[in-house]
Amino acid sequence: MQSHINSLVLVVLAVLVSVGSAQQAVSPAPAADTNAAAILSFPYIAEVAADNVNIRSGPGTNYYSCGKLSKADRVKVVGSQFSWSRIVPPAGSFSWISMQYVSIDPDNPTVGIVTGDAVRIYAGSDKVKPIHSTTVQMKLSRSDKVELLGEQKGDYYKIVPPAGTYLWVSTEYTELLGSVGEFPLVVERPGEIEPDTGVAVPTDIEAEKLKEYYALQKQVKAEQAEPMGKQDYTDIKKAFLELAGDKEAGKAGRYSALAIERIKRFELAGAVARELRLQDAQLQQVQQRIDKARARKLTEVQDLGRFVVVGRLQASSIYGPETGLRHYRLIDDSGKTICYALPSGSASKMDLGRLIDRRVGLLGTIEPHPATGGALVRFTEIVELN
Repeated sequence: MQSHINSLVLVVLAVLVSVGSAQQAVSPAPAADTNAAAILSFPYIAEVAADNVNIRSGPGTNYYSCGKLSKADRVKVVGSQFSWSRIVPPAGSFSWISMQYVSIDPDNPTVGIVTGDAVRIYAGSDKVKPIHSTTVQMKLSRSDKVELLGEQKGDYYKIVPPAGTYLWVSTEYTELLGSVGEFPLVVERPGEIEPDTGVAVPTDIEAEKLKEYYALQKQVKAEQAEPMGKQDYTDIKKAFLELAGDKEAGKAGRYSALAIERIKRFELAGAVARELRLQDAQLQQVQQRIDKARARKLTEVQDLGRFVVVGRLQASSIYGPETGLRHYRLIDDSGKTICYALPSGSASKMDLGRLIDRRVGLLGTIEPHPATGGALVRFTEIVELN
């Protein structure tokens, strides 16, 4: 019995020793966690540990993808939520802003000026249309400025993510490197990204292209100074198109794309102005014809006075039932027949030959004239008019 007790004691002691050894093996963990917490004070630089890691508009897989990161890419982490890291938008990221609340700076077409209050900025994605990009990154105030990227879709401008906007990446796919000052995002090289800022360093080629762009902008201003009817942007637009299509032009290419859109608006305004001038000229001609016709009608009305009809007297070969009585007709200034006329009463005894081709006024009655389908004036008095 005693031997069994001794054996049990030995087993218990062995277990205690084993547990103690295990505790010693993991005892550094709390200290390591404490150090990690100190290092993880935001912001810090993290390195991506896998390829094709989604950048998302929010902290979760239910948010849409705003691009992807590759292994060894570095990001600036400014906060966290559960298992997601909030990061400064990496190079290539973009946002959307409604065109309704942006006015383009005429002196710098790459700068947009916000014209409203609490204007929403949405996280951009190449796979999601602006109207469906529902994640609000921040709100801008009136007079705030945004950098345009030379592209628009629907009613939205594509812009550089303003300071204060963020995206998200799963912390699972990142590895802590250290503080921002100790570990830059990338090594600075022309054409790549400056440390921490995410701003591209212009290459020598891009710098030359920017000079071309600004020279073309001066030509645009010179054309704008010309009267609208004489403005011609054909050659300037062609040069901008070449810059916009140059893959090495960088910012100059994006700026040129914006400049082309502005020129199109200038050309449209010029076309509208020319069309309006043409319409004005045509309207003036129509108005002149209307005024002449109106004046003629007024003259005719004034001439009628007490007469039933006024016109130029002409002899007619048409005879009515009153055999032997000569029919006449009255014509207007164009030679068109106004009516037929038949002298009656005292007028039938007058010598009307002397009034042929004279302007006269007739007094009498008007009745249908079956022989011509027109009107017949039986006049008792005829007066020569000046």
